Amino acid sequence: MAHETPRRRAHTYLSGLLFVVGVLHFVAPKLFDGIVPKQLPGEPRAYTYGSGVAELGVATALAVPRTRRFGGWLAAGLFVAVFPANVQMTVDVLGNPKSSPAFKAGVIARLPLQIPLIVAALRVARR
Repeated sequence: MAHETPRRRAHTYLSGLLFVVGVLHFVAPKLFDGIVPKQLPGEPRAYTYGSGVAELGVATALAVPRTRRFGGWLAAGLFVAVFPANVQMTVDVLGNPKSSPAFKAGVIARLPLQIPLIVAALRVARR
């Protein structure tokens, strides 16, 4: 479309982000296993692969015009669902004396970034 704005292309950005992160769940699963909240039952790898499949599915739904609105709702839900893993990562990093101050600041700053992702997903869903 000739008049697409960055706001109008939110589905493209979200789809790309979710696709890359979804693939990473399979390429480097250990990174994700470590942030699965310890309170969850079962093996972390199952959650890593399950969330990777979910991210790839939502990325696909956002990329396909026919399912894009539904993909927006799915993306918003996914961003909310993975927030506890982001919190777990922050707790782990802050509790690790080997983590640099810059890395600690980065994981803290990352938490509120979920808000614009959720807002963007909801905009796609409401279009």
